[in-house]
Amino acid sequence: MFRRAFDSPADFLDAAREMAESGRPALARLLVEEAAARTSDPAEAERILSDWLGPNRES
Repeated sequence: MFRRAFDSPADFLDAAREMAESGRPALARLLVEEAAARTSDPAEAERILSDWLGPNRES
């Protein structure tokens, strides 16, 4: 069994991309939210959420 290491927000975004492409939007959203939460710069975290979930996302 392969275990993926999640060491950075980029790792979470890569996994989110894979989940979105495989038809798992709920898992993709959770991974995007985790990537944003692990981003130290609030502006970058907001950009991640906005890019992935849109400007009118629900909190």
